[in-house]
Formats: sequence, structure tokens, C-alpha cells
Amino acid sequence: MFLFACALVIVGIVSLASLGIGQLIDFAQTSSSPEDVYSQTEQLPKEPYIVSSATVVNTGDILIHGPVLKGAYNTQTNEYDFSCLYKKVKGYFNNADLTVANLEVTLGGSESGEYRGYPSFNTPDSLIDDLKEAGIDMLLTSNNHCYDTGLYGIKRTARVLKEKGVSFIGTRETEQEPIYTVKDVNGIKIGMACYTYENKNEDISRKSINGAVINQQANNLLNSFSYNHIEDFYSEAKTVIADMKTQGAEAVVFYMHWGEEYQLKENTWQKNIAQKLCDMGVDVIVGGHPHVIQPIEMLTSSDGTHKTVCLYSMGNSVSNQRLSALYKSCPTGHTEDGMLFYYTFDKYSDGKVKLGGVDIIPAWVNKTGSGYTAEYTLYPLENATSYKDFSLSESTAQGSFERTKNIVGQGLTECQKALGCKVRFEE
Repeated sequence: MFLFACALVIVGIVSLASLGIGQLIDFAQTSSSPEDVYSQTEQLPKEPYIVSSATVVNTGDILIHGPVLKGAYNTQTNEYDFSCLYKKVKGYFNNADLTVANLEVTLGGSESGEYRGYPSFNTPDSLIDDLKEAGIDMLLTSNNHCYDTGLYGIKRTARVLKEKGVSFIGTRETEQEPIYTVKDVNGIKIGMACYTYENKNEDISRKSINGAVINQQANNLLNSFSYNHIEDFYSEAKTVIADMKTQGAEAVVFYMHWGEEYQLKENTWQKNIAQKLCDMGVDVIVGGHPHVIQPIEMLTSSDGTHKTVCLYSMGNSVSNQRLSALYKSCPTGHTEDGMLFYYTFDKYSDGKVKLGGVDIIPAWVNKTGSGYTAEYTLYPLENATSYKDFSLSESTAQGSFERTKNIVGQGLTECQKALGCKVRFEE
């Protein structure tokens, strides 16, 4: 009896053991090894994520008119100090990855005569030191005033900028230098080019800038386009974009000096050129020259495959184009309005680079004092009550904010919603 009971116990133990081993075998057959699990995890599709961003802030036309020049002059030291111009936006400049402004003057030196303002700008070299100290990294030098001190002035301006370590695009000292740049900003390569319009000229072998037929030697020292020979520009732009991409450009930006002065809306030429550049794959177009702010919009290429953000004009950055001085040409005060225009490119884990955001902070040029005590300062106006932060006049500063919002508000909102970034003028 005892032996029978023991036999039953042994049989039970063997059965349980067999069952356990079977289950383990089944589990092993239906489960993956740690290596298999890791391999399967690695093979799962992942949503691309941002690995780097490059934010560029831009400001408009720097015009050192006679009163601005006089106010910067120190009668005690016989030197020029322009540090007041950007003391209120210096933090904005330094917080961006790259800061760009339009240098609408020349650095002709004493060889070009006395320092002077409009109509033929010749500005002291110290301006560049103060712009650099304020955080401006790159200057646009192709505009209708780039020949104000002639062939010598074009070359000297480029030479001084190189000596002072400030990047620039649009003009050059020699023909051997590139007509564009591919800038590495936080690991994102941005191709940048700058062009200005030419005046109509019967002699096609020489360019006309700001009404002056320029020295033939200067023809290839500045980037320009003719409305009357626009196909030539389109052909050159295509080549430039292709060359940029050959050099690794992952995004393309064109700065265009175009349009009509004091007009609050872009003209047909601006619209047509912008659309062509969009069709070529340009990502951002930034305009200047009208001395007033013009709208921003998102363009779609003709084949529907590409989007471009185009800001037709940033307006002035610093100038003496006060309402009191231009009450006939521009009686609305828009020449006192400027902006900080931001665009951001994002690089993703899959290597693609996309435009991730745009923004506009309205700005206003304030003038205090007169003569040798005059100070011109650009103030940022992030909202309608920013004037209180700087103890500015409500009627002037808030009026500037509203003027800018009325021009760019709708277009900016549409661009920001399309890009999925923060909306500035959300109602």
C-alpha cells in the first residue's frame, strides 16, 4: 500500500515537471529573445524630431541722415558714437542666432569727402563698430545707395566690413569673391543672397543705380536686377540657388531691395518676382527700400509643392524720416515704423530642414533732443502697451504699434497658423 502511494506521488511529480517544461518550451517558442525584442523596437517607425534650430532676426533700413550723423558727433572727442541706435533692442539681437540689417549707406572714408547724409551717404567707420557691439552679425549692402561714394566707396565699404569682422552680402571688393553666402547657423546651412533694383538705362553694358550710371568696373561688384530684363535675373537666381545647394545649403533666403517708396502695399513687380522665387524653391523672401512696412504672406509654388514666406518690406530701422520731415511724401508717420522680423529653420532627425516659424515685433524710432544732442533709438513694441515700459508717448509709440499691426497682422497670423507656431496678434 505504501509503495503504491509512493508510486502515485512520483507519477504526479513527473507529470507536473513535464507540464512545466512544456509550458516553458511553448513560451520560448512564442516569445522573442532580448536581442529580437531590441531589434523589433529599433525597426519601429519613429516620428522625426527636431535636433537643431536656427533663428535669424532681421531689421530694416539703416539710414544715417544728416541729423542722425550730427547727433552722433561728440564735439569734445571729435568722434562719432552711434551706440544709442540699438541700445533698446540689443538683447533681442543677442538672443537670436544671427542678426541681419540693411546698411543703406557707404563707408567712403575721408577720401570721399566729408561725412554726410542724404542724398549721397558717406558714414564714419565707427558706425560698424557700434552695430557689431549691438549684436548685428550680417549687413545687406546691395541697395540703391551702395554707389553713393562711387566705385571707391563700394570697394572700401566691403574692405572695412571684412576688416571689422562683420559678414555682408550684396556687394564685394573684387569680382573673385562670391555673390552669395552659405551660412552655418547652429548646424543648419542657410544660403543667402541680396539684390537691388536697377534704374532703366539705355546702355545695357553699364548698370544704373539710384539714377547714376555706374563705372563699368563696378558692374560685377554688386548684385542687381533690371525690371526691363527680369528674365536675366531669374536665370541668375536659378544658378545661385543651385550653387548654394551644391555647397550644402539646406534652406534658401533672398533679400530684395525693391518696390516703391512710401507705398504701404507691394506692387505687381514685387508680387511677380516673389512668386518666381517661390517657384524656384526659395524659403523666405525679405524685402526693403519702400521705407515703410508692407504686408507679409505665404506663397505657394505654381506646382503646389513648395511654400515661401515673403515679407515685402521691413520698413526703416533707423533714420530721420520723421513725420515732421515727410509730411508731404508720407503724412501718416509710417516712415517712423520698423520691426524685428524673425524666421526659424528647424533640422529634424531624418536630416530634413523646414521653416519652423516666423514672427514680427513692431518697433518705433524715437528721437530726443536736437542738433548735437539728438538721439535716435529703435524701441521694441511687443504689444499695444509696451510704450509704458519705456515711458514713451502713447500717441506716438502706440500709434506705431497699431499701424504695423494693421499692415502685417492678418498675413503674419496666417503664416504662423500654417507653420504651427505661436501667433503674435491673436485676437
